[in-house]
Amino acid sequence: MKPYILLSMVVALLLAQPAEAQQYKQLHALNNHKAQVYYSAGHADRANTIATRVDKAMSYYQQLLGFKPTVTLLILSPDDWTKYTNVPVVYGMPHYADDKTLVMAAEDNAFWKSFIPPLDQLPQDLSDQLKSAYQDEKGNLSMQPFFDLLALHELGHAFHFQAGLNMQRKWLGELFANTLLHTYVAEKEPKSLPALTLFPQMVVGSGAKEYTYTSLHDVDQRYDEIGQKHPKNYGWYQSRWHMAAGQIYDAGGKLVSRQLWNALKSEEKKLNDHQLLTVLEKQAHKSYADMVKNWDRDTKL
Repeated sequence: MKPYILLSMVVALLLAQPAEAQQYKQLHALNNHKAQVYYSAGHADRANTIATRVDKAMSYYQQLLGFKPTVTLLILSPDDWTKYTNVPVVYGMPHYADDKTLVMAAEDNAFWKSFIPPLDQLPQDLSDQLKSAYQDEKGNLSMQPFFDLLALHELGHAFHFQAGLNMQRKWLGELFANTLLHTYVAEKEPKSLPALTLFPQMVVGSGAKEYTYTSLHDVDQRYDEIGQKHPKNYGWYQSRWHMAAGQIYDAGGKLVSRQLWNALKSEEKKLNDHQLLTVLEKQAHKSYADMVKNWDRDTKL
């Protein structure tokens, strides 16, 4: 075969590869999953575990909402983290690099470890609960079970991002994702409920006096600022939404996420506070409206 013909064939093959495959050529691909999955070297087992769970959650969300997003899942080592996401997020925090690329950590890390309280300073019953929910196979405490579940929260965002829903308020987008997550875990992985709920309960139980921002209006108007400059304050908000999601599920059952989805699909224009509260109460579920009405009161408890 003449050299120029061989060269032409190689170029043609390269051009025929999907742009995504070329973009992630330094990572390993994991096939036969609902998402396009790429992972850092040495983490095949973890990538398969995460991708399998994402498959299950995506199928559940899709059946519940009647919509299927396109998702690329990256499971990255610390070295690869900054190569494949430009989002200024600390290693270990699941997030979207864009509307379809979900990024997760492949390894335990300092960020996860920073949330582990000193067990000898806690009541014995709480210490026992933490060990039961967050102890790994080696007997060490790790917040990986909680942060791995947060990936399914992020997966929920892909649905409303790509469906083009007007979520009306940034906090409502977060609450929607948390309600989807809680519903999936309660219905399909009930043994993981303690890992999902214990940490938020601890954060909220510590009170809100140290936080600069506590209202829903604050977080809606200063969402990026709070997330980037006041991460602990943002974590308190997320913990409140996690707890609210559990209460909403308990009150309305497994269809509450679809009820909110349907209500927001029919409201393309921006609603004022009174209109939004009416939609939540009449078209979604009363428990959503109750959360809004009681937010400031519950903050002071």
